[in-house]
Amino acid sequence: MKDFFKTKGMIHQTSCPKHSEQNGVAERKNRILLEITRALMLESKVPKSFWPEALATAAYLINRLPTKALNLKTPIQTLSEFTKIPSTLTLQPRIFGCSVFVHIPKTDRNKLDPCAEKCVFVGYGVNQKGYRCYSPKKRNVITTMNCNFLETEYFYNSQHSGLGENEYEDALSWLKSFPHTATESEESLNSATQESPDLMSEVSRSHSIETNLDNNLETNPNNSEHVATNLENPEIIIEQVEQVDPDAVRQETPEENDTTQEVTSIKYVLPPRTNRGIPPKRYSPEKEAQKSKYPMANIATGNLSKEAKAFVSSLYSEQIPTTLEEALNTKRWKDAMEVEMDALKKNDTWEKCVLPPGKKPVGCRWLFSVKPKPDGTVDRYKARLVAKGYSQTYGIDYSETFSPVAKMDTIRVLFSVAANKEWPLHQFDVKNAFLHGDLKEEVYMEAPPGFKEDFKEKEVCRLKKSLYGLKQSPRAWFGRFTHAMKSYGFKQSNSDHTLFLKKRNGLVTCLIIYVDDMILTGNDEEEMIRLKKNLFTEFEMKDMGRLKYFLGIEVLRSTQGIFICQKRYILDLLAETGMIDCKPAETPMIANHKLHIDLEAELADKERYQRLVGKLIYLSHTRPDIAYAVGVVSQFMHQPQVAHMEAVWRIIRYLKGTPGHGVWFKTNGHLAIQAYTDADWAGDKGNRRSTSGYFTLVGGNLVTWRSKKQKVVALSSAEAEFRGIARGLAEVLWIRKLLTEIGFPQTKASRIMCDNKAAIQISENPVQHDRTKHVEVDRHFIKEKLEGGIIELPFVRSEDQLADILTKAVSGRIFNKCLVKLSIGDPIT
Repeated sequence: MKDFFKTKGMIHQTSCPKHSEQNGVAERKNRILLEITRALMLESKVPKSFWPEALATAAYLINRLPTKALNLKTPIQTLSEFTKIPSTLTLQPRIFGCSVFVHIPKTDRNKLDPCAEKCVFVGYGVNQKGYRCYSPKKRNVITTMNCNFLETEYFYNSQHSGLGENEYEDALSWLKSFPHTATESEESLNSATQESPDLMSEVSRSHSIETNLDNNLETNPNNSEHVATNLENPEIIIEQVEQVDPDAVRQETPEENDTTQEVTSIKYVLPPRTNRGIPPKRYSPEKEAQKSKYPMANIATGNLSKEAKAFVSSLYSEQIPTTLEEALNTKRWKDAMEVEMDALKKNDTWEKCVLPPGKKPVGCRWLFSVKPKPDGTVDRYKARLVAKGYSQTYGIDYSETFSPVAKMDTIRVLFSVAANKEWPLHQFDVKNAFLHGDLKEEVYMEAPPGFKEDFKEKEVCRLKKSLYGLKQSPRAWFGRFTHAMKSYGFKQSNSDHTLFLKKRNGLVTCLIIYVDDMILTGNDEEEMIRLKKNLFTEFEMKDMGRLKYFLGIEVLRSTQGIFICQKRYILDLLAETGMIDCKPAETPMIANHKLHIDLEAELADKERYQRLVGKLIYLSHTRPDIAYAVGVVSQFMHQPQVAHMEAVWRIIRYLKGTPGHGVWFKTNGHLAIQAYTDADWAGDKGNRRSTSGYFTLVGGNLVTWRSKKQKVVALSSAEAEFRGIARGLAEVLWIRKLLTEIGFPQTKASRIMCDNKAAIQISENPVQHDRTKHVEVDRHFIKEKLEGGIIELPFVRSEDQLADILTKAVSGRIFNKCLVKLSIGDPIT
């Protein structure tokens, strides 16, 4: 631009920075635009995110209003005269933010679909002659002329102001109620509504709607077809007795009127369904059983102890707040927050300071939970302040972060050992565990929500101790805890570094830790008492009594053994997804599903899909019956499609019918290891890879399982089975090593059940070398363990192969048969 000015001999003059008074004309125009924009938004109550549309509408209207500066001509008219080009982009002005019904073309709808969609009017087309209408359902702006305006009603009224598209759930929710009378006489309507002001206002509003629609039909006859259909279709009109009293409308006109008429009835359109996807405050089995067509399955607890039954009932009775405002409005949760703040101050977790230049503080939030007593009653309401560590930057406010956490496989092995050896299970909780770790990096955190009044303006927290949520906090805490355990004479297990063992006089004590939750078991009661005393001296801890609730997993002990499940987790998932009333499914996946990526298929909501699948993955820790189905749907996380989302919904419908299913650990009197391995050759329809899976049992109890698609394509079913045996063998070797460290070495060979004779013969016969070139490493691995007497490979019939449900979707009969043999189901009555 500067070179252009120089070629024309022009001098470019600018105003001084921050001197708005030098731009008087421009600043006044900006103020006019701002005032009109503000008025449009406040009157129409549209969300603030629509300010660009409101600003463009303000400019559009100003350009089409007469002004004294142009001799009462409009700016657009003057521009047209100057350019000699007639303006054809002028549209009839409409009320900003009003409701508008956009016509849906026949190619985009079915016969029974609505012919119009309710949108919000947000402006005028820039390069097109049309109205800009925002669709909350589709979340896009449509520029069209095929629309009817309802300027007597704003889309965002006072009741739904600011909700935006979250309130728009049903495609027919725009159908408003209006009176359906036996005659057209206005006198009869007036006389019928003299004693009912509410009805009068409803009739008046409805009359305005009909008048407005009639006017719009005269200007745009193309839309008369679908509007008339919506107004006159008797199939979508029902009576709504709750909103209008029939007695109030069955009023006669005065006696002096000879033409006495009567309003027969008031008809109202069916209100839209708004409960889908909105979680209720708490699932109530009694209320749900009364109103639901498919009530939740009852969970039998016949052999559970009274203590366990009380714990289960209390687990579902308390409502945990999900927002800070909800917690602050409840005294017990507000007191819990104050207790947490007192503990942080007592531990000297941070110091107040002004944020140094160039530093960025991390945010923080509150998490809430209920801690029950051993008898099932509420012990305390716990509030925890958690830092938003995801905003930290590597090399600036954190460096090394790795910290081991307990494997769920290890925990289940300990459960089987405890059930067979009748070991007790105790649980400890470390109060503010991460506060025991010293923080080396310089980390700043924002003021805690709900307590910002204690901080001055621009004042933040400089952390001295590690806090929950920080990336380096787990590493600092685990290092401190490991040092303490080693000083007590415990050794870390090589199979799982979070497992600490101590053997004394033929007795053993085991402690496994997951962040700040500990499980203590063993047969050395004296050492367990000593360890408890040492830990309570070293750290501020709380004895939770017998193990009942660990990482969202319910642990119930009865005369039959130990039972684990995630019933509460499933109920919360059903409530969150709005599937409490859904029809249950018999199996988690349809047989012969053939799910794959279709390049032309419709895409699903990626964020919601990933969130649901992530919840299902965590649920599979106690639900091996959904392991295969979850493994299939997790393969499409990067590009989920509608068919994949339907598969997720079926898994949730299956969980609706089996919310109390879990894994039983029975007292069988031995600790022998047994495994079932299977593979579905070329089962993936997308890339023809095979899916292999295995179940491993310790002492007759299911402890580990896995369903995974193989990384390469197998050339034969024997090859696919062979790779499945190798993966199952690796798991068996790990379990043997873990049991040896605990103090139960395996003296007999572990049995790996396989239903493929070719794979068994290849493993035992070294002559068939030409058939095993591509799996030679796996063959030598298996052959070595066979010759060493570590494993055996007995043949099992396909109908007795329990791992079959981990490789493919099977029928309900086969599926339930395998679950019974694996002790997967409800608590035994």
